Amino acid sequence: MEDSGSSEEKSFSNGDVYIGEIKAKLPHGKGKYTWSDGTAYAGDWEDGKMTGKGVIIWPSGAKYEGEFSGGYLHGYGTFTEYTGCVYRGSWRMNAHHGIGRKDYSNSDSYEGLWREGIREGCGRYSWSNGNTYVGNWKSGKIDGRGVMKRANGDIFDGCWVNGLKHGSGVYRFADGGLYIGTWSKGLKDGKGTFYPSGSKYPSLRKWCSIKGHYSGLPLNAETHMDPKSSVRRSFSEKISFSSRSKSSRKISLRTSSLDADWSLRDPAGGCICHDSSSAESQTLDEGQSEVSGTSTLVYEREYMQGVLIMERTRTYSDSSPKKKRQNKFSVKPVMKSSLMDIFGGRRSYYLKLNLQLGIRYTVGKITPVPAREVRSSDFGERARIRMYFPKEGSQRTPPHCSIDFYWKDYCPMVFRNLREMFKLDAAEYMMSICGDCGLRDISSPGKSGSIFYLSQDDRFVIKTLKKSELKVLLNMLPKYYSHVGKYENTLITKFFGVHRITLRGGKKVRFVVMGNMFCTELHIHRRFDLKGSSHGRCTDKDKINSHTTLKDLDLKYVFQMDIKLRESLLNQISLDCKFLESRHIIDYSLLLGLHFRAPENLKALAELPGSMQRQDSIPFGDDVKQGDQLIIPKGLLLVAHEPNFVNTAPGPHIRGHTLRAYSIGDREVDLLLPGTARLRVQLGVNMPAQAISKVHEDKVDASEVELFEVYDVVLYMGIIDILQEYNMKKKIENACKSLKFDPHTISVVEPKIYAQRFINFLDKEVFPHNA
Repeated sequence: MEDSGSSEEKSFSNGDVYIGEIKAKLPHGKGKYTWSDGTAYAGDWEDGKMTGKGVIIWPSGAKYEGEFSGGYLHGYGTFTEYTGCVYRGSWRMNAHHGIGRKDYSNSDSYEGLWREGIREGCGRYSWSNGNTYVGNWKSGKIDGRGVMKRANGDIFDGCWVNGLKHGSGVYRFADGGLYIGTWSKGLKDGKGTFYPSGSKYPSLRKWCSIKGHYSGLPLNAETHMDPKSSVRRSFSEKISFSSRSKSSRKISLRTSSLDADWSLRDPAGGCICHDSSSAESQTLDEGQSEVSGTSTLVYEREYMQGVLIMERTRTYSDSSPKKKRQNKFSVKPVMKSSLMDIFGGRRSYYLKLNLQLGIRYTVGKITPVPAREVRSSDFGERARIRMYFPKEGSQRTPPHCSIDFYWKDYCPMVFRNLREMFKLDAAEYMMSICGDCGLRDISSPGKSGSIFYLSQDDRFVIKTLKKSELKVLLNMLPKYYSHVGKYENTLITKFFGVHRITLRGGKKVRFVVMGNMFCTELHIHRRFDLKGSSHGRCTDKDKINSHTTLKDLDLKYVFQMDIKLRESLLNQISLDCKFLESRHIIDYSLLLGLHFRAPENLKALAELPGSMQRQDSIPFGDDVKQGDQLIIPKGLLLVAHEPNFVNTAPGPHIRGHTLRAYSIGDREVDLLLPGTARLRVQLGVNMPAQAISKVHEDKVDASEVELFEVYDVVLYMGIIDILQEYNMKKKIENACKSLKFDPHTISVVEPKIYAQRFINFLDKEVFPHNA
């Protein structure tokens, strides 16, 4: 028969005292335990462990009242620190976990989700100075989407990363002015639009719905606490009556350390996205109905790491998007949706099998074929692997819930060796292309009508191919393989795989996987597609946005760089053009990306000239003040290459040796960017230069102002679109256009003339010897 509980008082040699119910010589039921250091617990016990409800008080004055389990603070409870901080909410294994509210001693407060003692998920933080943030948190910092409302009435609605504004967002000023743009690491970076106070602006609800919402969450700690949160955590030793060494002092020490980071710095500014459930974000749209709408003047601005570099004045009607835009791909919904579906995860398993390129299929087993030297037979028709994936499965494929489809790999052994040549890890490659996140559609496709996708990690570009382009690529492949193997610094597009999917009904989708030349941690402020021709090579200003790729006539700069860097660049361009000429290829171009580097000591702008002084109501951030002296940027710093201090691992667009610079004694160099990174300088990657404006301020249209004439830039580049042969169709096009336009200005010319014009244009107009 089991012993019934009895109430006793028991004293121990170390000075501890227990008064309460005991069962089988262990505390069980109600009781009070007082440790020799003064810590005291009164409440429920079970088999010698604090379990149930109770109160524990430490000598420091800290107090916890709530639920316990197995000797842990576990469930719902209130913890009061000796500093005056108070937490009410859910606990798990001695840590804040679930929904709770914490009031800090400095009058700050946080109400929302916690994970293992850290703010994580949706929550509201209020600072003592009146600022309030409602949105997502990660690892104790503002991260994701949310709304920051300042005490002065300013509201920011957008995206955050690691406690800083990062991504797209809307900033509403207290006076009614509005700025829609992008931020990078807390600074305005890229293009945006400013609407002065009293002007009309687009519906922010519609804008934010495009950018996306985060799920709102009721944040009333008193009524929405969840005591059943279940995230595992091993926090402290369990306390048992029989093990006196595991005393409450361990709980006291560990629990009080939970909130060592309670003092959260109020972010200097941020970018958060629209939360339709929060009152702060709703006020963004309310202002539109309040303004009179008398002003139709708006300002299209561009910032470079917090510094305003350009402003264009427009009317609201000019800047408004057209109501109807023709979708160039509306006639191809099957091809587009099917490709996204295949890469979106439902069939990614099959892709992972096939993208190993060079695999041997047997029943129930897939064996990689060992790598070997490429043979001439690896380029032929017999080198193509074709697999059928029926819905019900087969001897070589498992069943699946999607439609039947065929998958074909072109020249698998060749592309497998190319990826090894480009030093790409097979596992990383497959996870980038076939990961659970799928692909991202690039909304601005090329003129050819191809559809483009980006892998979620931005490392790879997938482009659909026409049958004629596929034929050119396969015919070129043996010479391409030889060329990229001979010249490791080649700027020509890096191909990693060519595949075809045949859907039920016979619809075929052909596509190629390439490296993304703009895969970099630096923000690409400008993109140019340069062919060396002038006819039709400009962009309608009304169609320019932050992601627009500009053309030859839009380029307003020449680039000056180190003598050795320039020499290496132009030599390789000549070699690549010679190869393309030998394959009768035209219409290729240099894809050039610019990262503008704001000088560290540039804290303000010069007095704003012309159109920039028209609106006195234009607010400027803390990093921009009117009337300060203009400081011209200084050159970027090149230092001797040190592999131990820079990442030398190759990426999808990085290959080849580190370049040498004349300016530091013909040694291999790294690019040092204070406060950002130390980057390895390679051909077409991380190349420093100075961009010198071709047009002076007095020649610029009054509606557009460039604030500097010289910029520090980091260049990224490569030769793209190399699948257009000079065939009979192009010869006829050349003849027809030559009758109407100057033959030297049109894009379609003979391969030899095209290559020479392309090289001369880059040599004299883009990278001149004396810029």
